[in-house]
Amino acid sequence: MLTGDIGSGKSTIVDALTTLLVPSHKAAYNKAAGADAKERTLRSYVEGHYKSERNEATGKSRPKGLRENKRTYSVILGVFHNHGHDETVTLAQVFQQRESTGQPYRFFVTGAKELSIATDFADFGTDLRDLRKRLRSAGADVFDDFPKYATSLRRLLGIRSEQALELFHQTVSMKSVGNLNDFVRDHMLEPSDASARVADIIGHFDDLTKAHDAVKRAREQLEALQPIVDTAAKYDAAHSERGGLESERSAVRLFIAELRSGLLTAEIARLEADGAALWQRQDAAEAHQRKLTQDREALSEERAKAGGDRIGEL
Repeated sequence: MLTGDIGSGKSTIVDALTTLLVPSHKAAYNKAAGADAKERTLRSYVEGHYKSERNEATGKSRPKGLRENKRTYSVILGVFHNHGHDETVTLAQVFQQRESTGQPYRFFVTGAKELSIATDFADFGTDLRDLRKRLRSAGADVFDDFPKYATSLRRLLGIRSEQALELFHQTVSMKSVGNLNDFVRDHMLEPSDASARVADIIGHFDDLTKAHDAVKRAREQLEALQPIVDTAAKYDAAHSERGGLESERSAVRLFIAELRSGLLTAEIARLEADGAALWQRQDAAEAHQRKLTQDREALSEERAKAGGDRIGEL
């Protein structure tokens, strides 16, 4: 907040800050004093208008300036210091009214250190090109147009949005706010193209409607095709069952052959066992027969010895 007597320079300080931070086509000078928009201009500040003189012949008034020499120049310089990070930024603008009408010539300067008018912007001669060379050699950046200068100052001051400078310009010399909604909408909100967003929303709604219709149509188609799907599933199940039964039928012959082979193998083993037993019995019978034959022969021999052969003779 700036306080002071009338005419002590409060509005001039505000206008100087506005000139450093806001482009000339947006700056409204002496706004803090409630003056008319044309009462003060950048040219009136550069030429140092302090009064008006009336021409008795024409009856018109013209402003009287302190610096009407075309070789004079004016400098606005602001030094900003961040104590927390120990950083210093200097913003400056150099003006020269070269023509009798129109806006003054100017160039812009930014620097990441402290500069002063007495040390860095004086005693360079009469040509501003020498001043530009001196500033560049001192490490400062010199610009011929405001957009590049604004980009540099926002980077140095850590200002993310250009809208912040616009809000500063509107509030630095504000005495009253008519409509708060309009003020917030015009100066605190980023400009946006609502028509494009509305068109996107409408297009998105149309896309959603088409997607919903497509889903609904697909659901109806699926419901109409469900009987075919069920019949196809039954057919697939029957076909699979038929294949299984055919496989089982083709395996029946092999199963029976394997079963018969097992039964015959067991029967052959039993018959072989029985045959072996009969062979043993046959061998035993033949041995018994041979023994009986021997016994008969022995008895016949004994009978002969006992006179049994006499019977044959008789």
